[in-house]
Amino acid sequence: MTKFWNNISQFLRFFFSVIIGFFLTTFHTIFELLKEENKRLTISIIIIVFISIITIILRQMLGIK
Repeated sequence: MTKFWNNISQFLRFFFSVIIGFFLTTFHTIFELLKEENKRLTISIIIIVFISIITIILRQMLGIK
């Protein structure tokens, strides 16, 4: 039984490290793009539009007005 719990704890560590690695890789790229003056406005608009679209879709799916 201890082998089972050991495997579960190793899986959780692996899972969290994959999630953290994904976000660090994604945000690092976005922050590098935001350092350039001419791309800052474009990236900001894309992020705002993306969040707005996701919000509208979720409200429609959940029936929230």
